[in-house]
Amino acid sequence: MGDTISLFPPPLCRLLLVRRRYSRPVNQAPNKPRTEYVIDGTKFTTLSETAAEFTTTLGLDTPWGGNLDAFNDILRGGFGTPDDGFVLIWQHSNLSSERLGYSETIKWLENNIETCHLTNVPHMQQRLDSARRGEGQTLFDVLVEIIRCHHDIELRLQ
Repeated sequence: MGDTISLFPPPLCRLLLVRRRYSRPVNQAPNKPRTEYVIDGTKFTTLSETAAEFTTTLGLDTPWGGNLDAFNDILRGGFGTPDDGFVLIWQHSNLSSERLGYSETIKWLENNIETCHLTNVPHMQQRLDSARRGEGQTLFDVLVEIIRCHHDIELRLQ
């Protein structure tokens, strides 16, 4: 696994793509402009606020409430996003990177270590210890990774 501790197992994209194969088809017409959504990173400071902003901006039928698995599922389609993919412009992404950095990641890990399966506690504790040292993925990193695993979504960090 190397020096960084991922919030997800290392083959995240591979796992997400396997799940994605059975979701919406990519039917993008060659020259058809794709729908663009703009996320404003100045509008949120926590993961739950981030989830609310994404839910509102993407016009989702179902809020994901900060559940990262649900976020991935929503991006697969069927919850209000276009079936042929879209462009996601994340404005002020540097600010989001700071706000969803190690401090917010530590809070998220502390909350989730209390409710995860007992067999996951050692791994969650390792990730928490790494985050406290300022190492490993932050929540911002994980959100970006999840989005980038969906090849029909073009992510533009601004």
